[in-house]
Amino acid sequence: MSARVRIGCVGAGYWGKNLVRNFATAEGAELAAVCDADEKIQGRLRREYPGAKITGSYDELLAMSDVDAVVLATPGSSHAELALRALDAGQDVFVEKPLAQTVADARAVAERAERLGRVLMCGHLMVFHPAFRRVAEIVKSGALGDVLYIYAQRVNLGKIRTDENALWSLGPHDFSMIFELVDAPMESVAARGHAYLRPGTEDVVFVNVAFKSGVMANVQLSWLDPHKNRSLTVVGSKKMLVFDDTHPTEKIRIHDKGFDRPQEYQTYDAFLTLRDGDILIPSVPMEEPLRLEVRHFVECVRDRKAPRTGGPEAVRVVEALAAAEASLRRGGAPIVL
Repeated sequence: MSARVRIGCVGAGYWGKNLVRNFATAEGAELAAVCDADEKIQGRLRREYPGAKITGSYDELLAMSDVDAVVLATPGSSHAELALRALDAGQDVFVEKPLAQTVADARAVAERAERLGRVLMCGHLMVFHPAFRRVAEIVKSGALGDVLYIYAQRVNLGKIRTDENALWSLGPHDFSMIFELVDAPMESVAARGHAYLRPGTEDVVFVNVAFKSGVMANVQLSWLDPHKNRSLTVVGSKKMLVFDDTHPTEKIRIHDKGFDRPQEYQTYDAFLTLRDGDILIPSVPMEEPLRLEVRHFVECVRDRKAPRTGGPEAVRVVEALAAAEASLRRGGAPIVL
């Protein structure tokens, strides 16, 4: 490998163009090639990145000797196949979320990367959000006490997808954050939703996850809602925390709220007392999450280390999504894992 990690990006459309932009400017990286089947996009790429090779052929990109790692920003249905081909070609791979659309395919990609000794990273962007990194530090420090339950909302009157429903389009963000905070196996997953706008493609989904530790998580996902809400609430035995990504400055609020039980009355609920204290708003220096994510992948490829959102983490997210999808098809019946 050269001193700089030479990147080949596949897909430069709606989201892929942001990955191309960040890899083109990332420290320690070089944008060596970009692949996109759209000739108009190819023309734009040639103007914006004259030093990169532009092609419409994935086979041609994989055959390039000056590409060290492949970045996939293609439709989710193609992720597993394209990732496996890149791994077999000797490339390290960054795959946009979700890693695959079935558990079997996700496991196959993760196992292939492990067997071949390649770096595999999935684009769970929220895990790299500076405010969420602070949330994870707070939760893991025990400042909130024991985590009791979590709920997340990711809703908007926004872009309607035709290739995947709200669960697979939006859910990976929230599940990746929840799994970062809850270190316990899932026990069951239940989901209900409805396709109000396009038959067969749920635009509203509600998911409940029960963990074997007793923690419960609820996720609301929708692109048919009057509010734009990107929030995660963690209720602990000592304090409660709200992460609101839509707030321009106050991303995190820690509420000193809960119930106290005097030591001498541990078994008598009648002696619970309500605590309603102050609200702490931590200051969090912000940086573009995608830039941090791209930087992390470059470092992992260069230093040959396991990514924060590697194969095991990506498979776990797909397991939750697949279980929720199965529950949707069974009218909300819980899927026991």
